[in-house]
Amino acid sequence: MYTTLISVTQLQNLQSQAASVRVIDCSCDLMQPAVGPQQFQDQHIAGALYADLNEHLSAKDAEQAVNGGRHPLPQREVFVQWLQSIGLTNDMQVVVYDRNGMNYCGRLWWMLKWCGHEAVAVLDGGWQAWVEAGGATASGAAPMHTPSKFVLHFPLVTLVDTSTVANRLNQSEQTLIDARGAPRYRGEVEPIDPVAGHIPGALNRPFNSNINEQGLFKSPEVLRAEFTTLLNGRAPDSVVHHCGSGVSAVPNVLAMEVAGLGASGLYAGSWSEWCTTPGLPVAKS
Repeated sequence: MYTTLISVTQLQNLQSQAASVRVIDCSCDLMQPAVGPQQFQDQHIAGALYADLNEHLSAKDAEQAVNGGRHPLPQREVFVQWLQSIGLTNDMQVVVYDRNGMNYCGRLWWMLKWCGHEAVAVLDGGWQAWVEAGGATASGAAPMHTPSKFVLHFPLVTLVDTSTVANRLNQSEQTLIDARGAPRYRGEVEPIDPVAGHIPGALNRPFNSNINEQGLFKSPEVLRAEFTTLLNGRAPDSVVHHCGSGVSAVPNVLAMEVAGLGASGLYAGSWSEWCTTPGLPVAKS
């Protein structure tokens, strides 16, 4: 069972053994939503399915949403309907990947954990690593699968809401880590949300800080050292990650697990929900 990262070689070995594996492409362009689906149509890992951030991994309306923000999570029961439609079963090993530095596929990794599915891993290096290794590819529509009876189980991850974050501001039981780029964190620019800045007291670690020059996740030892320095004595189990809309924060969640620092929380509403909630403070620096 792979639960954090899986290498190209490890995935190829599973496939050669005819193991029960479901590969899902989560490639996305945040500013041009049609790009991700088109990239999948043009070329993808052979046998892979496609998960659209807006269509499959976010709530389609407020009644189905668990939180606010630009990419609200759908209710678990709603999300499971999609998992069943693609034939996913509780005994399958799921592998997720993208073309975006393992940013968007983390969303599906986290959501499957949220549904109690432990056997899900991010393909280390993503699409680029697969192609470089000569992995089998295909084009066109995804294959059809017989609907399944995927069963919800107890969440394996921690979801944190706005009121909890607000009530624990500046308390030792909560350490916020913002995964947005430094200029957005400092409030110098804000290309998407209506207010610039960050949640008071939040630390900053851009999500792409976890990737090395080869496009792979840094080693557990390096990640552990970097997070330990960032936390500066704060307890790893106090960490709650966020970003703009709860998507780019997940690579930091994953990186802390890879580093052996344990599970950490996710504030899925993130800055896009925080900055549009009346009365909440904003910091800039």
